[in-house]
Amino acid sequence: MESPRKIAIVTGAGSGVGKVSALALLENGWSVVLAGRRAEMLEATASEAGSHAAATLIVPTDVSDPESVRTLFERTKNAFARLDLLFNNAGVSAPGKPLEDLTLEQWKKVVDINLTGTFLCTQEAFRLMKGQQPMGGRIINNGSISAHTPRPNSAPYTATKHGMTGLTKATALDGRKYHIACGQLDIGNAATEMTARMQRGVPQANGTLEVEPTMDPRDVARAVVYMASLPLEANVMFMTVMATRMPFVGRG
Repeated sequence: MESPRKIAIVTGAGSGVGKVSALALLENGWSVVLAGRRAEMLEATASEAGSHAAATLIVPTDVSDPESVRTLFERTKNAFARLDLLFNNAGVSAPGKPLEDLTLEQWKKVVDINLTGTFLCTQEAFRLMKGQQPMGGRIINNGSISAHTPRPNSAPYTATKHGMTGLTKATALDGRKYHIACGQLDIGNAATEMTARMQRGVPQANGTLEVEPTMDPRDVARAVVYMASLPLEANVMFMTVMATRMPFVGRG
């Protein structure tokens, strides 16, 4: 008898790492709730799933809005009755400008989506995962190389990704009693829409502008699938997946 599909929510599933990770999970037998701000992008992801499209649920979601997040998890529960994986992937960055020139609105947008959005989704995941039978599940947070080492002119993004590390640790600790595992995937220069500028050159700490190597985002998706495939008795707390030749250690 074929085992039932496990259920995942992927935020930011309309593009980039979220899209390829959702497709990879579908190919590996998961049902996937596609969450993101733009319905048409989520529909495009589902259409790329081919024969697996029937295992998707599209829920347009703004992770910075508590009511929108509640709706996401309510629809997931109504459709599938449980949740096995949450991939907190949705994220944005601010314009690359000197810290003193950033507006409060630019700062708050990054914090609200990257950090508060992850918290809101995690909170709802806890409520669902601890009440289901069997109890428990897994949460994977999209960290970043910037969770360790900043780029020039990236204060909002860097601050939220450092904050993500703290939230990951707190989630792993607080989730123990509910059999909820939490880990963080720190990604460096996956070739997505967000990193397209790497091919044009990006500022370095020494003041130069350099083209940086990138990697296929499908390699990130394989890491997500691996982390998601572990039994709840095992957890990858932190994993770094990066373009081999990109500046990271010493940022140079």
